[in-house]
Amino acid sequence: MRALAVTPIHLPPEEIARRQARYDRLAPDGLTIELRDVGPGAPGSLDDEESIRVSEREVAAALAAAGEGWDVVFPDCVLDPAVPDGPADQRVPVNGLLRLSSMALAAKNVRFGAVVRNEAIGAELGRRLKAYGLDAYVAGIAVLELPFDAVAEGETWNAALGAAVDALAAQGAAAVINGCSAVDVEEGRFKAQVVDPTALALEILVAGRVS
Repeated sequence: MRALAVTPIHLPPEEIARRQARYDRLAPDGLTIELRDVGPGAPGSLDDEESIRVSEREVAAALAAAGEGWDVVFPDCVLDPAVPDGPADQRVPVNGLLRLSSMALAAKNVRFGAVVRNEAIGAELGRRLKAYGLDAYVAGIAVLELPFDAVAEGETWNAALGAAVDALAAQGAAAVINGCSAVDVEEGRFKAQVVDPTALALEILVAGRVS
């Protein structure tokens, strides 16, 4: 199974390489993922509504131009930019990390929360979950208020998680989606299960493949 992932923002080569290595490590047997940069027309980070909308347009164009030879394409982003809310008539299936991971939790009747880097990302993630019809499963969304550099600096991100995850657990969340697709999260030290949306989504892609 071959998948193409497209970044939501324009990234330097070293960050593309880091994220590609992460996909190589997380991909289950039978799945090969190629990560491509979305291009210079996209923003360098998602910090407000305008940058999120520009990202969505650029990702849509990149996915549409993916070409032949892919079993699935998806944005390398937990906000699922350019991912349809429901079924769509597309030459190559487009899926989303958030859609796959959140629906997997809902299918198990798990009430969940999410942590995100900033307010703009939190608002968009909430809109996406509502569009997927999952409002009843969402315990809350916590904002970590971290700079973009924290995405590549796992220690900074993990240091900020504790209080946010514990607060969401107090609101009834049995699981918390880590609201960044490119961060490795430390496990086993929180009051709720912290879900890596990328790892979970990739498992579902392979398990759900129809021959």
